Amino acid sequence: MEARSCIVLSALLIPFLLGTACAQLRTDFYKGTCPNVESLVTSAVKTKFQQTFVTAPATLRLFFHDCFVRGCDASVLVQSPTNQAEKDHPDNLSLAGDGFDTVIKAKAAVDSDPNCRNKVSCADILALATRDVVNLAGGPSYTVELGRRDGRVSTIASVQRRLPHPTFNLDQLNTMFSSHGLTQTDMIALSGAHTLGFSHCNRFSNRIYNFSPAKRIDPTLNSAYALQLRQMCPINVDPRIAINMDPTTPRTFDNVYFQNLQQGKGLFTSDQILFTDKRAQATINTFASSNAAFNRAFVQAMTKLGRVGVLTGNQGEIRSDCTRPN
Repeated sequence: MEARSCIVLSALLIPFLLGTACAQLRTDFYKGTCPNVESLVTSAVKTKFQQTFVTAPATLRLFFHDCFVRGCDASVLVQSPTNQAEKDHPDNLSLAGDGFDTVIKAKAAVDSDPNCRNKVSCADILALATRDVVNLAGGPSYTVELGRRDGRVSTIASVQRRLPHPTFNLDQLNTMFSSHGLTQTDMIALSGAHTLGFSHCNRFSNRIYNFSPAKRIDPTLNSAYALQLRQMCPINVDPRIAINMDPTTPRTFDNVYFQNLQQGKGLFTSDQILFTDKRAQATINTFASSNAAFNRAFVQAMTKLGRVGVLTGNQGEIRSDCTRPN
């Protein structure tokens, strides 16, 4: 249970206990068993990324959705013959297949080395692959703490009310993130992952068509951008149509997402609220003016996210197939 309490302890302000609780994750965890794990994963991820750019946002989102439900234990990867696993929950149905495929390919690359076969967890492979896609898309590289074990449980019910929704306000976002030991600054930095990827019209159509009885369009939305969105999302739009989260540099991991918020171009309510709520505005302005400041905060937040609810030691298992428990 020790590592599971890793983030909870920090929330209870017992930092002196954190040393023991988080000690089982370390950057050199595989030094003696699979020393070239990072190069094996990076090579597989690079190949996948060159095939399709969606690899980047899909893998990054997969990591986030994994960590926020039962911790970073790769439980989101598990397939259920009866469609009762985490990935079958409505909040996870939009997770792009390329994210799952990235982990499967990286796992195959790791296991192709006889020294490494069944030594490296799917949870660690997902954490490493996430770092790699961020870097490949132009974002920072960073060292990843390793030593996670894979969870044996994945249920559709465990996802309920565990993931942020596009309609969330600042208090709802902060409550959810703080339950995982993440600060408001961490939450804003992680929201910056919306510099990549896309969404679908139904996730924000209320902002452009029926915001309130008095105002059809959300007044915090840039009016020219709102009209653009209406053109891309007509009333009876094909639900598969993809809309970029960052309309300016959608294929580059950068701080332009925050500059967009300053201009009223946040796609979700939960994006734009970060600028319209005065309590978060200073952080948005800092990140908008400094890509380096955003990158630093993002790396710190990702490191903390990667510790959430981890299984270590003899907890969980090392899955031989990432899609099903042993």
